[in-house]
Amino acid sequence: MNLFYSKFLNSLKLKKVVKIISGLNTLNIRKVYQILKSAEIAKANYIDTAANTKIVATLKNLTNLPLCVSSIDPLELYNCSIMGAEILEIGNFDIFYKSRFNLSSFDILKLAIETRRLVQNKCICVTIPHALNFYQQIVLAKKLEKLGINFLQTEGLSYSHQKNLLKNYRYDIISESVRKSALTLSSTYFLSSLVNIPVITSSKINYISSLTSILCGACGIGIKSAIYDKKTIYEMSCCIEEILYIIKLYAKMSCFVKPTLSIKNYKKNHSIQNMVKNE
Repeated sequence: MNLFYSKFLNSLKLKKVVKIISGLNTLNIRKVYQILKSAEIAKANYIDTAANTKIVATLKNLTNLPLCVSSIDPLELYNCSIMGAEILEIGNFDIFYKSRFNLSSFDILKLAIETRRLVQNKCICVTIPHALNFYQQIVLAKKLEKLGINFLQTEGLSYSHQKNLLKNYRYDIISESVRKSALTLSSTYFLSSLVNIPVITSSKINYISSLTSILCGACGIGIKSAIYDKKTIYEMSCCIEEILYIIKLYAKMSCFVKPTLSIKNYKKNHSIQNMVKNE
């Protein structure tokens, strides 16, 4: 891989990566431009958009910020890579869950194999669906690692689903943040402990849960909901800067602040690890 990918993968190892997500269903170029400019101003690492060649072509003329494109169509990802997208992602499945469309482990693996076959010289990220149980997530992650996928992304339940489940409960801001991100943080913790490729935490991450993501083993975070409904570029960029500040502050204090629990310390005797080995 070229110098860009070497630097990018090194940034992941330093656990300082923040990507800004516009979403698979955001095809309005004005909205995508707002998100792009806020990411530039706040100095995020890269932006994640729908795998649309027109959007990629437009953004490549507007910014030097690395572009990631997301889709479940390997051909769309390939076409966008030709247009200049630096990172390809099989993921951001949120828009499909409303129609009760879930991808199985087999589906994800098949998409990853086809995408890697079409594009061999760029970073590929794969989102691990929250609909899979932890065992299925770990087995899939292990297979993707062997396939040569460069990094993974976790996700959680959509907020609308959570509100329906717990609509009668009231939370303070910290409890609300933890509730929204609990599933993606749990997946991050297990996957980052059991695979040797970087893990990005995404889905309802904000300035509170961003630090928890890093403590759970994430090498970076994806931000969408925290900024998407902001009305101005200024409001969006301030929100991103707040999250970046927390992550950079933790990086400086990392020699003093460490997670108290690590699967790696006992994973040889851990039942999940043994199950994966026997898969």
